[in-house]
Amino acid sequence: MTAPARLSPGDTAPDFTLPTDSGDPLALADLRGRKVLLYAYPAAMTPGCTKQACDFRDSLASLQAAGYEVVGISPDKPEKLARFRERDGITFPLVSDTDRAVLTAYGAYGEKQSYGRTVTGVIRSTFVIDADGRIERALYNVRATGHVAKLRRDLGLD
Repeated sequence: MTAPARLSPGDTAPDFTLPTDSGDPLALADLRGRKVLLYAYPAAMTPGCTKQACDFRDSLASLQAAGYEVVGISPDKPEKLARFRERDGITFPLVSDTDRAVLTAYGAYGEKQSYGRTVTGVIRSTFVIDADGRIERALYNVRATGHVAKLRRDLGLD
């Protein structure tokens, strides 16, 4: 497998309809007219992914006040996402991409470096999608810790 194709500012965000942690579907098209922060993470209930989700949770009110909706995406099944949401009080939708098709379309699944080895998996990424469904920013290989604070600074929210 080679490195995935990456999205760039101005690209149309790949549309999707995926099951959420509650089992209900969430479609990106349903969020048109609002800005979306779609963040891809490898696995629910792991230390880094928990830290990142809790950072988004703790910043959610101010992100929403600035007009952003937050959606997390991982290859976890909805049942695991529901346990994650419950355990950590996650207050935004988590969507399940078990076949990794949407993650791949966003360039957030493929070869990556992990502890000096090349592995295939989810590339921790965040996509800022504008109200018209276009990529405003595509951030790949982000760090779990401190990412939300940096994103807030980059978006001019702090």
